[in-house]
Amino acid sequence: MHYLKTEQYTYLAGEINALYHEAAVKMGISDSIQNILYVICEKGKRCLQSDISKLTGISRQTINSAIRKLENTGIVYLEQGKGRNTIVCLTEKGEQYALEKIYPLFEIENKIWNEWTIEEQQEYLRLTQKYRDSLKKYLKSML
Repeated sequence: MHYLKTEQYTYLAGEINALYHEAAVKMGISDSIQNILYVICEKGKRCLQSDISKLTGISRQTINSAIRKLENTGIVYLEQGKGRNTIVCLTEKGEQYALEKIYPLFEIENKIWNEWTIEEQQEYLRLTQKYRDSLKKYLKSML
């Protein structure tokens, strides 16, 4: 077993999560609000509520609560999608809010990516996808 590598990965992943948390604190928002708005912005200012759940790993209850809060403050509104799907959309106020609270993260991430070579970017993505796929496989066999 290679526990040293696992510990290093766990430590790095925890540090990265802590940095995103620190960014949320600096912006005066919760982690869940940050994650939800991040996904909405990444998807083009509107997305399925189910996509938020899939992409963030946040519980449905927490997502529902955060969306209600964002709705009550005029940052998002909901549209009925096909079937039981709900679409979460940014309002004009929400777009301005995202410019202040979320887009600075995109800018930082883009700076990082632009510092890497194309080969480094591809290798990072390849290894991250490989890790994700293996994790899915082994978790399925565990459950």
